[in-house]
Amino acid sequence: MAGHSKWANIQHRKGRQDKLRSKLFSKLAKDIAIASKIGGPDPDMNPRLRLAINNAKGQSMPKDNIQRAVDKGAGGEGDDYEDIRYEGFGPGGIGFIVEASTDNRNRTAMEVRTAFSKNGGNMGETGSVSFMFDQVGKIEYPLDVTDEDTMMEAAIEAGAEDCETDDAAEDQWDEFEPVHTVWTARDDLGTVAPELEKKFGDAKSVNLVWKGQNDIDNPELAAQVMRLNDALEDLDDVNSVFHNFDLTDEAAATLEDDE
Repeated sequence: MAGHSKWANIQHRKGRQDKLRSKLFSKLAKDIAIASKIGGPDPDMNPRLRLAINNAKGQSMPKDNIQRAVDKGAGGEGDDYEDIRYEGFGPGGIGFIVEASTDNRNRTAMEVRTAFSKNGGNMGETGSVSFMFDQVGKIEYPLDVTDEDTMMEAAIEAGAEDCETDDAAEDQWDEFEPVHTVWTARDDLGTVAPELEKKFGDAKSVNLVWKGQNDIDNPELAAQVMRLNDALEDLDDVNSVFHNFDLTDEAAATLEDDE
């Protein structure tokens, strides 16, 4: 998954995070409210809410904002949102999975379909892409919480499947914050994350993600794939976008050339 770290690096370098940050808190608040409405306002009894709150904390969302979102969901206020997943193909047959929360299926489907069609892709049927991915748990911690060996040992003891650490010394992207990334089986995320929290505090992020089984290495597609990725992420209803494109150093260099 090294390509996904590089992808995050390039998003930072191109100012993508600044552009998206204005929407970030509203999306986080919506996720918290939905989780609170579905499973109740107690994060200890509601794993989905716990994950949503941890992610909000990892993005420095103010505590008051988090509590308001919890209360809004618990009170049944606001629109009735539902989770929905879209699948499709980008340039060169790259697989994309798009997760959204929407109060209007028709609107969201039209916006996602348009983003695909305008950026060299096409939306597929449910199941047309997801068989090429595994849904797994992903936990991220800043490098300064501990060293690589200690994080690896703690992750394995907690029941994780793997742990990767970015090399801060070799990182060429000044604005990117290197992290320890802990991978878990889908069903183990809810037990591994609390164990790591006991030792290292709140994680930067805790999520279920779609991880490509065999990422596609084709540097010539990098710019096209990134345009589609950005178009999908810009949609208000979209929470997460996943793909099976391998953003190697060679592919990253082509994006540097486009600046």
